[in-house]
Parts: sequence; C-alpha cells; structure tokens
Amino acid sequence: MLRGPVYIGDYAKVEAGAEIREHTVVGSNVVVKSGAFLHKAVVHDNVYIGPQSNLRGCVIGKNTDIMRAARIEDGAVIGDECLVGEESIVQGNVRVYPFKTVEAGAFVNTSVIWESRGQAHLFGTRGVSGILNVEITPEVVVRLAGAYATTLKKGATVTTARDHSRGARALKRAVISALQASAIDVRDLENVPLPVARQQTARGSAGGIMIRTSPGVPDSVDIMFFDERGADLSQAGQRKLDRVYARQEYRRAFPGEIGDLHFPSSVFDSYTGSLLRNVDTTGIAESGLKVVIDASNGSAGLVLPSLLGRLGVDSLTINPGLDESRPTESADTRRSGLVRLGEIVASARAAFGVRFDPVGERLSLVDERGRIVEDDRALLVLLDLVAAERRSGSVALPVTTTRIAEQVAAYHGTQVEWTTTSPDDLTRVGREETTIFGGDGRGGFIVPEFSSVFDGTAAFVRLVGLVARTQLTLSQIDARIPRAHVLRRDLATPWAVKGLVMRRVVEAAGDRHVDTTDGVRVVEADGRWVMVLPDPSEAVTHLWAEGPDDASAQALLDEWSSVVDSAGH
Repeated sequence: MLRGPVYIGDYAKVEAGAEIREHTVVGSNVVVKSGAFLHKAVVHDNVYIGPQSNLRGCVIGKNTDIMRAARIEDGAVIGDECLVGEESIVQGNVRVYPFKTVEAGAFVNTSVIWESRGQAHLFGTRGVSGILNVEITPEVVVRLAGAYATTLKKGATVTTARDHSRGARALKRAVISALQASAIDVRDLENVPLPVARQQTARGSAGGIMIRTSPGVPDSVDIMFFDERGADLSQAGQRKLDRVYARQEYRRAFPGEIGDLHFPSSVFDSYTGSLLRNVDTTGIAESGLKVVIDASNGSAGLVLPSLLGRLGVDSLTINPGLDESRPTESADTRRSGLVRLGEIVASARAAFGVRFDPVGERLSLVDERGRIVEDDRALLVLLDLVAAERRSGSVALPVTTTRIAEQVAAYHGTQVEWTTTSPDDLTRVGREETTIFGGDGRGGFIVPEFSSVFDGTAAFVRLVGLVARTQLTLSQIDARIPRAHVLRRDLATPWAVKGLVMRRVVEAAGDRHVDTTDGVRVVEADGRWVMVLPDPSEAVTHLWAEGPDDASAQALLDEWSSVVDSAGH
C-alpha cells in the first residue's frame, strides 16, 4: 500500500503487503519486503528492508541491510554499509556509524560509533546461510571458498554440488573459480541430491561444498562444507575456516598451479550400486509390495530411475520433474503434498507412500490407509522395525527425542545412545561399529551399514526391505507404539543474556536430575523432562518438554519459559 506523497527510485522493488506512508523517500535498487512499514523514512540506494520491519522518521544509508522485524525509530540515522539484525530495535535519535553491525535482537539506545555489535560466527546450524544477494553475494562466496581452499593443501581435490535453483547454480560457479584460483582441483557434480554429494565427496576428496536453497526459505541459500568423509565440517574445522575468513589471509596459486575442473560420470549408478550392495534387500522381489514415491520435483527424482528397476519393487513415482522455480517448499505445500500422496496410496492400495524433501536428504511417510505418519512417529516406526530385526547394538538419537524411543529400543534388546542436536554429533555416533540406526525425528534417518549421514534414499530402501520381511503394515506397527507428548517452543533471547539464561535454568533445577549433553535437560522425579538450548546462530532459545499428556508438557513449557524470560528482563 502506498500513500503519497512518496518518492520511489528506479528499479526499486516493493512487495505486496508492504506499507509506504507519506513523506517517505526510497532510493533506487531498494528492496522492500512484504509486511514492512515505512513512514517519513529516507532510504538511500541499494538498501534491503526485510519483512515486518518498521521504519519511522529515520535515515538509512546506502548498501545497508535491515533484517526481518527490525524497528528503527524517529530520528535515528543508520550509516552506509550497515547490517541491522532481525528483531533488533534502534531507538530514536541514535546514530549507527557506517560499516557497523547491530546484532539480532539487540536493543540499541546509545550511538554505535567504534565497536561493532555483530555476532562472530559465520556458521549456523546448516553451514553458512543468508539471503541470496543480500547477505550471501558472489563476493562473499568467493571469499568463503578462498578461505576454505586455504585450509587445505595445494593440489587437493574438492567436490562441489548444488540443488536445482538458479541462485545455487550461479553461486557454485563463483565457488569453483575461487577454488581453482587457490590451487585446488574441483570435481563438479552439478545438480545432485545432498546424500549423493556427501558420498562422492568421501571418495577421495579433501572436502566438499554444496549450495542449496534454505529449507522453507526460497530467497535464502545455505553453503554447506563437508570434510573428507562427506560429513558436515566439525566445530574445529568451522572455527579454522572462520579465522581464515575473518583475517582474509587467502592463499592464491601461481599461474602454473591453477586447479583442474572435472565432471565425474555415472555418479547415480555408482551411488545406487553401492547402496544396493550394502543395504539388505532380501524378500523385496518376492513380497509383491507396491509403493508410491513423491519426488516433490526435487533432485531425489534423479536417483530413482537407476534405483527402482534394480530394487524389484512395484512403484509409482509422482512429481519426478525438476522445477527450478520451486527449489524448496513451505510447511503448507509439504503438508498438502503429503495429503495428496495419501489419497494416491489409499486408492492404489499401496503398502505405503514416501515423500522426499527437495534435496533427497529427508523422508516423510504415509501409511497404507493414506494417513500421514508424523515425523516423530516415523522415527519410532523405523526404530521399531530396525531394532526388531537386529536385536542388538545401539541407536543414535538426539536428546530432544521422546523417551518412548528408549522403551521401544529396550523391548528389542537394543539401547539408545543420546547425542546433541547438532547433525555432526549424530554422524559421529552413526560411524560407530555398534550403531544400527539413527534419526533426528524431523525426517532425517541414518542407515549406518551404508553411510553415517542423513540419506532419504537409503532410508527408503531400508524401509522397503524391513516392511517386505515383517509382513506388518505401517499402521499396525504405529498402533503398538505408545503415544509420545513432546512439545517445543522458541523464545527470543538477546545474545548478551544467553549465558545468564543457562545459569538461571541450572539454579532453578535445584536438586532435580540435570543432564548437560546439550543445553540443559532437567528431569522431574516422575520422568517428565524439559530441555533448554540456546541457538548457536540466532538470538533464540529453544525449549522442549515431555509429559504423559499434552497438558502436562504444556505446563512444563510454561513454567520454564518464565525462567528463561526472567533472565532476559
């Protein structure tokens, strides 16, 4: 909505749902996202104004980024090339000098002149993430890839890959040229599922880089760094990369040392061949199972042709084509996709349906009646199947998983090894000899006999084999597992008080049992528990609680939310 008089410059983009009120000046090449509100604001060229942000009577210098839900009040002036983080508040008449960062959730009431209030970490939970061409530009990507190359030996090989979006395609080219210019040989897989990129990286590369659209956020990208085993870069590796990037000490090759670029062939055949050699597929061909597979227009569909024929299962594949305009999906599209899949499964009388995420890393299930098996239930169903067949060994699960998983594992003579919520910790346990299964309860499954990382395709093959051999339907297995009641809540917490929050939680726990595998988990005498975990990359604290029913879990969340809030005020 525009209400004049306003001035809007050339090539500016104002999304539907933004409100620009009288006496506002918007320069050229400015992006104003949906839900933003501007009144009497003067915005110079090349500024990004995020969704739900609120600017009144302020001046914003050129090339500055105002992130989601930031509030800038009357009389404030933000200099050139600044970054104002999500949900931060800059009070009236405050001056933020050029090249400064105001961190997410900060409340700024004095001018920021010398010190930058930025966060020091490049890495979030999924690698380096940010809005395409706002936070993650080709220049940033070249510097990142140069820093990564500098941590490796000259002449080493790095495998690169991407999802099917245009942004990832453009940025991967920047990665490749930066790596070659730093004396690194590159094996470029182009568009492949994430598990295939990891597996190929583990075949003789010093590391890998995958660029993909952030799940559920179509205008953001994640740059994921892999180690020589194809797993996410360890915390130590991330810190090393962080250091080189911050100091900008890049190693450049001499002209005679520029790296080579290869495009390996038959990547999918070697992946499926290795998968079928390592995962038990006995009984599938004889079972006459019929399954429906939704490739959700993503790269998982690229592996299916070479897999399904050799698997010997009667299958129907829907949405196999790549759609570069939809490299990720919102929760709503995912949900409606699952509902549609359920209808097809029920009418085709199939044993079950699976739906891959766009990069083939995660898997969602629909039972034979066409009902959606929620992600946390799907974890228990697969756990039950694997444990019943193996009857020994251990299962890797994050500490936020329902304790019913312990009952299911123990019933079949296996035990649970609890890990932190970070995927690299699950991967570490997934590599251990005794591990028979791993999962995160959000559609990520580890099939240790094949690889120690999340792999949707491997989980699918494992599931088909298990169902073929047990002769039970998914709804029968689901029905014999008790219901779990784990609830989750996220609270905004300024960076400055994160340490204080954890101290408060430990104090409030008193003499109750406290587990500090990850964050702080407080266990009540009757087995109810709550877990408080500060987010490593955002100004947020996550809470999980489990009780015998939803109401008791909700009560626990309320009780501990007030403990967390009290530290923030």
